[in-house]
Amino acid sequence: MLQGRNTLTMASYEKILPAVSRKQTDAANREIAGLVSEEYIPRVMPQILTTWDMTTTFVISTYFVSFAAIVAPAGPAALTYLALLAVTFFLPCLIATMQLGVMFPYEGALYNWTHRVLGGYWSFFSGFCAWFPGVLISSSFADLLVTYMQAMRKGWLVQPWQEGCVICLILVLAGIVSMQRFQMVQKLINMLVGLLFLGSLLVSAAACVWLLTGHHMSVDFMRWDNWQLKPDNYVLFGLVAFAYIGTEGPLNLAGEITGRHVIKRHLMWGALILFLVYLADSLSVLIVQGNHTAYTDAFVFVAIVDKTLGKGLGNITAICFMGSFFATILVYHYLYARLLLIGGIDRCLPLGFGKLNKDRVPVHAIALQTIIAVLFTLLIFIGIPLAKLYSDQMKLAHQASLVSQAAATLVWAISAAFLFIDLAACYLRQRQHFHLHRIFPMPILCICCLLGTISCLLTIIDTLLNSWDATLISNDQWWYLVGSLTLFFLFMGATGSMVANSEAHWQDFPNN
Repeated sequence: MLQGRNTLTMASYEKILPAVSRKQTDAANREIAGLVSEEYIPRVMPQILTTWDMTTTFVISTYFVSFAAIVAPAGPAALTYLALLAVTFFLPCLIATMQLGVMFPYEGALYNWTHRVLGGYWSFFSGFCAWFPGVLISSSFADLLVTYMQAMRKGWLVQPWQEGCVICLILVLAGIVSMQRFQMVQKLINMLVGLLFLGSLLVSAAACVWLLTGHHMSVDFMRWDNWQLKPDNYVLFGLVAFAYIGTEGPLNLAGEITGRHVIKRHLMWGALILFLVYLADSLSVLIVQGNHTAYTDAFVFVAIVDKTLGKGLGNITAICFMGSFFATILVYHYLYARLLLIGGIDRCLPLGFGKLNKDRVPVHAIALQTIIAVLFTLLIFIGIPLAKLYSDQMKLAHQASLVSQAAATLVWAISAAFLFIDLAACYLRQRQHFHLHRIFPMPILCICCLLGTISCLLTIIDTLLNSWDATLISNDQWWYLVGSLTLFFLFMGATGSMVANSEAHWQDFPNN
């Protein structure tokens, strides 16, 4: 069967798409039709992804490694936000993702779901909001990897252009690896996720050893006011929500799973593992370092292990987390390239993005992902510092990076809101199909849509009003810098969609 799939050549691909498109155009007069990619992907892509493969993809694509260091200055209140957002944001996102994934188990996730219930215009917009942040944030994970290099070797990469060049090399390397046979890449991801679990286990073991050797906890968990939400820690609402965003991302590969049971199982196992890792990491940092951890100290995990278990295990911990950073970049490259792939297949983007190589890998889409991430890195770490707006070029580069990450988070929060918009629209417009595939009671789905939408709005407001690092950028400057860049990103997406659609339609004309 698989061999039969692989005989579908690029020539036949170009022949069948117009025929399927005409069939769907006729159907569009009656209802919103399915997409060409829904039929094409299962014919050419092997269904090899198991529950474990999708679970590791979920964990590594959602895990925010700097989370514990960022929330630690708030003390036990960090755990309050962790639990609060798990109930009001993470759980609703999981429920909506699971329900939509069961109703529409097709490649592209949010892009496909939005097309099914709202039509082509909004599907492209929601797809852009899901895709674009992944491209930018892959650069931030490469930056984290470089940060670990700098911490392990003092004096390395002290100039922003040096840091930027190494980040670009990491992104290009990840892009090349992502273009290899997908089954091999997935095995590599599974192995690197194992390193992530080992690193987190060593951090937790370090906290246990700290207590067993007679040390006291570095924060007072018994004082109630330490757990309370206060104006000086409101910034954590948006940051913790960011740590939970992306539940639907792995389902960009929904056309390549071994069966529909994988959809529900990987979400349940992935969510449980992610929450436990966040909880263990946060508790470990609070127990050993307390709330004196620097906001930007991403190396705090290694420092904890060095402090309690010795330098050797500390180095192993560093290698484990560096491996997980590279795994995240790999996953972002091929996961969000799938949106470009199906965009090309569905004629929302130029045809070239919908083509596969002999190993059934969308190399053109992955190449574009990599190029955009590299160009963004060059702008942040070389282009902007060369403007010499400030004498401290490294500080300027980090300010630009922080603002761009926050703006990307706002765009991502908009894509998360589409989970609940799509769920409500499906109930209103396709009620029979909705109830036929409904897996949760209606009251739960209603509460889920309400809580999730409110949390998305609060995340956007909180991220705009509260600087992620007031020592770098004040709140007075933060809101208009992040807000204007977010609007620019959205405008760029709208303009890009018009250009891409025009190119795609032009390619559909005879003789082109």
